[in-house]
Amino acid sequence: MLKYLKKIFSNDTSENREINRTRKLQISTCALFIEMSKADSNFSNEEEEKIISIMKSLFELDDEYVNELIETAKERTEESISLYEFTTILNEQFTNDEKYDVIKNMWRLIFTDNKLDKYEDQLVKRIGGMLNLDFNLIIAAKLEVKKEIENQN
Repeated sequence: MLKYLKKIFSNDTSENREINRTRKLQISTCALFIEMSKADSNFSNEEEEKIISIMKSLFELDDEYVNELIETAKERTEESISLYEFTTILNEQFTNDEKYDVIKNMWRLIFTDNKLDKYEDQLVKRIGGMLNLDFNLIIAAKLEVKKEIENQN
């Protein structure tokens, strides 16, 4: 009976835990995209629009939620001392295929301005390593994205 009453009055229901876990995953993913955008010291409007587009398609979110998510992720990246706190959450909750998709989206983000900065290149490879992806997969993702871009032009 006591356990039942605690459950009723507690906000820590399994549904709330799932919502919190999903939100942490979304914030962590968005934070990594923001860090990637800032790697070349030029976080452009085009890159922010690309992040919005990626987050909307990746998590099936609406505009208002994505904008709130980006603001929260920006705050978290300012407070963060390491990418590890973000990659750990992705490692816990994403499959290898989902992590591969994140890396592909990072390459899409990098190529938003049609150039590859050495700091962006280093960071995406570092994040891919932190996501426990083989180097070959990180490069395969890059080549896939480059081919996509060529086919669009």
